[in-house]
Amino acid sequence: MKLHCIARLLVPFMVAGGALAADEIPKAALEDARKASTELVTNVRSELLKAIDASGPLRAIVVCKYTVPEIASAISRKYGARVTRVSLTPRNPSLGWGDAWEQKVLMDFDERVARGEKADVLEHAEIVNEPSGRFLRYMKALPMVAPCMHCHGPTEQISAPIRQQLTHDYPHDKATGLVLGRVRGAVTYKKPL
Repeated sequence: MKLHCIARLLVPFMVAGGALAADEIPKAALEDARKASTELVTNVRSELLKAIDASGPLRAIVVCKYTVPEIASAISRKYGARVTRVSLTPRNPSLGWGDAWEQKVLMDFDERVARGEKADVLEHAEIVNEPSGRFLRYMKALPMVAPCMHCHGPTEQISAPIRQQLTHDYPHDKATGLVLGRVRGAVTYKKPL
């Protein structure tokens, strides 16, 4: 890695509650990242709440397994970027495990919440040079909220039918035992510049 790339990664400054790299991020590109992230969260929340209201929390598993990847794919196509959710404790490692950059940002979010920052305002953006090109990378933290506790809360508080379905659908599940207000994961946005 060239020295100027390393310097860019090591010299962040704070803007709007998140770290932005020394390379100035084009305002329109950052706004697109924020819009895409908000759109994903809004659409997913809407689908989950509809499913929970109509059929109960067990139906949320079906929404997360099938509908959420379709929503993320549609938003990715709309913005010409990779837009999805990642976590340090993924339910489905093949879809939810972040790359090294995303894991580093997620760990930073966890540390910031542990120091008292609110998870719902955390974001991070920077211009990153990778072997395949130059990218705008953006992440917005997803805080653990009450409706998500049905499937992601402490194991002993998750109903038996939900635990059984999760065990069946996700034998390698790491996404339980979470606490309200902590970081559940993040929306991640990656677009070539």
